[in-house]
Amino acid sequence: MHTPTTSPLISVAELRSVLGDTAVLDVRYRMGGPPGRPEYDAGHVPGAAYVDLPSDLAAPPGAGGRHPLPETERFEAAMRRAGVSNDRPVVVYDDWTGLAAGRAWWLLRYHGHPDVRVLDGAWPAWRDGGGEVETEEVVPPVGDFTARPGHMPVVEADDVLDVPVLVDARAPERYRGETEPIDPVAGHIPGAINVPTTTNLRVDGRWRDPGALKALYAAAGVDGTEEVVVYCGSGVTAVHDVIALELAGIRAALYPGSWSGWITDPARPVVTRS
Repeated sequence: MHTPTTSPLISVAELRSVLGDTAVLDVRYRMGGPPGRPEYDAGHVPGAAYVDLPSDLAAPPGAGGRHPLPETERFEAAMRRAGVSNDRPVVVYDDWTGLAAGRAWWLLRYHGHPDVRVLDGAWPAWRDGGGEVETEEVVPPVGDFTARPGHMPVVEADDVLDVPVLVDARAPERYRGETEPIDPVAGHIPGAINVPTTTNLRVDGRWRDPGALKALYAAAGVDGTEEVVVYCGSGVTAVHDVIALELAGIRAALYPGSWSGWITDPARPVVTRS
């Protein structure tokens, strides 16, 4: 398994200082929201290449959920088009508090890239911090990234019920099954505890410090002494909790299919109460 040598986050100030030596990926996307490409065209970090989450960072919907992991060859090709190389640092950002950019971070880490970070505070932090804005499309030189899967832990549906600590990263009302605006079945996987992604952030949209995150997850029953697996609706936003746990010093696996994949089999149990 890949052991990170740097923080999963980078500040606006640090990104500005390394901009010319870093591959920057704009991963703007919002569930149920407008496409990210027009937002990119309206303004982006200088040198940033646009990466489309549904087509570049996910396979078509199916038994694996709404956003299954992409095929290795397809992901590798997308990253090369975006200018990603094996020996060059990568920074990813979005305008959704890292919820979409985290998917790119996780996939790059999973496929063996040793130095990839998420912009802390996302696009609003760059803009508010006085970062330069570019409007021209960026077509970087093709990178040489080689995707080698298996560098981040993954748990599949057959093993989810045996996980000692299972974390549901969705909003509390979705976890409880009170509402389900996206998937056809409401509720959560038996045994899961709820740590919504929104609790990982301060009021200014930046990440809480490692000590605060460690206390947050410990209060929910996650202290790192047992295996931890995180899921969400489709395996995308759950990475936000994976990053938070890494900041807290706790390694967590991802259940990529998440809730939307779990409910494709009607024989799998569902809980609709807290």
